[in-house]
Amino acid sequence: MVIKKYFSASYAQARERFTAAARAAAFELGQVVHPTAVGPDDENLSIDLAIHAPAGARALLIVTSGTHGVEGFCGSGCQVGLLEDAGFLAEAKRRGVALLMIHGVNPYGFAHLRRVNEDNVDLNRNSADHPALADSNPGYVALDPLLLPDVWPPNAANQAAIGAYMQTHGEEALRNTVSKGQYAVPDGMFYGGSRTSWSTQAVQSILREHAGGYRRMAWIDLHTGLGPYGHGEKIFMSADRAELERARRWWGNDVKPVHEPGSISADVQGPIMTFSYDEFPGVEKTTLGLEFGTYDALQVLQALRADHWLHRHPQCEAAAAARIRQDLKEAFYCDNDEWKGLILGQMRVVASQAVAGLSEGDPAVSG
Repeated sequence: MVIKKYFSASYAQARERFTAAARAAAFELGQVVHPTAVGPDDENLSIDLAIHAPAGARALLIVTSGTHGVEGFCGSGCQVGLLEDAGFLAEAKRRGVALLMIHGVNPYGFAHLRRVNEDNVDLNRNSADHPALADSNPGYVALDPLLLPDVWPPNAANQAAIGAYMQTHGEEALRNTVSKGQYAVPDGMFYGGSRTSWSTQAVQSILREHAGGYRRMAWIDLHTGLGPYGHGEKIFMSADRAELERARRWWGNDVKPVHEPGSISADVQGPIMTFSYDEFPGVEKTTLGLEFGTYDALQVLQALRADHWLHRHPQCEAAAAARIRQDLKEAFYCDNDEWKGLILGQMRVVASQAVAGLSEGDPAVSG
């Protein structure tokens, strides 16, 4: 099936397919190579760019993948699908909308099957005032020994303790405490770092070079792992009410702010899209985190716990380590045509709606 050619089995293959699709669509290519980290076969790791900025373009659509490493298997497939969608590309051109695809924001996590980067940092918690947030999540510090016990799989006592916590506080409270981000335990889960990471700096440099000069900007950051199977939750992180109204006009009333009840995402500190608000204050911005559901939330959390346990115990037997890596990949990427078809269809709709929204009220565009 056509769907299969968009998605890849490895980071290296995803890079090849992304750059080939961009080249075939006559996009300008760019690459930012990681200065120190390498892939599992000692290959270079990089953030790759595909840029189409026709003369006279008045607005820009940015699509990013792999902010959370292993989630890049889905995001890359979506980007390749858009690059090979002649109808979508023609409509963007007709409406005067430039396109910037940023592939593999966290190439280390993508290549090594981790959600975090080479320093165990969650890049969507990294654009933050790190010293000010050092003591911001004491609940996580208390939970860390339960989440990452000395032995894996967890023994009966650990499972009972986690169960008791959920019975007292609720499953949602557990997820929020764990996932909103923490800045005190460097080898723990959802760690936001103590400084700005290489990937974050690289994306900031890319935007400074390629995102200036437009009067409107939209940014879709692609994620997986939360919500119902195959459903794309439209997560809104800004506190700007006018931007929220615009996002709902473009994408529908199911756009859900993280700071209001009903969002599947915790209200995190330091998402990567924060930079656009600081760097382009005079530009009309409309941002969206598009999160595609995979499996049950506790199953995904268990895979994340195992991954971080392995990070603390690198001496783990090779076969068990490989199983943990594969389980993490499967938790964030459903490798079947049904799920991929659901993802691609929703992605095309959301991207097309963004292109239409970016050109609304533009007298140079008819129809």
